[in-house]
Amino acid sequence: MKKKAIIVSIKGFTLTKREKLLFLNENPWGLILFSRNIKSLRQINTLIKNVKKITKNNTFPILIDEEGSAVSRLRNIIHHDFSSKYFGDLFLVNKKICTKIYLKYLESICKILKNIGINTNTIPVLDILRKTTSKVIGERSFSNKKEIVKELGKITVKQCHKNKIICVMKHIPGHGCANVDSHHITPKVNLSKSELSSTDFFPFKINSVKLAMTGHVLYKKIDSKNVATFSNKIIKKIIRKEIGFKGILMSDDISMKALKFDLITNAKRSLEAGCNLVLYCAGDINDNFKLIKSVPYIDKFTSKKTSEIYKILR
Repeated sequence: MKKKAIIVSIKGFTLTKREKLLFLNENPWGLILFSRNIKSLRQINTLIKNVKKITKNNTFPILIDEEGSAVSRLRNIIHHDFSSKYFGDLFLVNKKICTKIYLKYLESICKILKNIGINTNTIPVLDILRKTTSKVIGERSFSNKKEIVKELGKITVKQCHKNKIICVMKHIPGHGCANVDSHHITPKVNLSKSELSSTDFFPFKINSVKLAMTGHVLYKKIDSKNVATFSNKIIKKIIRKEIGFKGILMSDDISMKALKFDLITNAKRSLEAGCNLVLYCAGDINDNFKLIKSVPYIDKFTSKKTSEIYKILR
């Protein structure tokens, strides 16, 4: 059965009857987990096994935001208080030592995720840190230097794929230039396209990455009406052509306040603009069903790229 173009979320530690039906009958592309879904190693492992059993797919995409430090969904069961900026700062001091430590760190995180049953981590964050960058990014960024951000991004993707964990680079084409939190308000950026191209877009030029997440950011001098997630111009001309991203493009959470429409409209506008998948993180079962009924099945491009992801996971 073909998959629907949506990554869903759930409310609690176990699947409800209706959530089981969602996975059994509606075939979402994947599931994203949050702290509200994680109580213990045994519990989360059982939950993931149940999802894979219902979907009859051992490589069913199970996503998580496990960046470390400020963004750790597994905080209740593991502790790794290293931020991306820690590694960026270390890279600046000693590239060789930083790379060695960072590779070991990534290997350990991948091992933990694999043991739990999670196969997709939404890292690396490739937003460039500026003096005006919103605190929502902050130390989630590697550096204010674009070369360091790109280099550590490439290392992240290569090491995670080597350890059979898929990466999702974010927030394409760059959230570091925004000074507000897109969870709560629409970021509006007045920088010129040339400045954005030379700086913020640069780190995302990583050929090996299979998945990328959009930023709900309004780049006023490129598309004055639509945030990147809704902008066919930005997705087609910037993300696909200039940056050259050839993988699956997923939206950031369509329930975030940066998007001004209802969930169904947010989903449709994202897909019409060129996103291949939409991401829904609030976990409301009624909205899950409404959304999954309203979105199309994935197209041939996304199906082909999904098969490539499965090959890495096997």
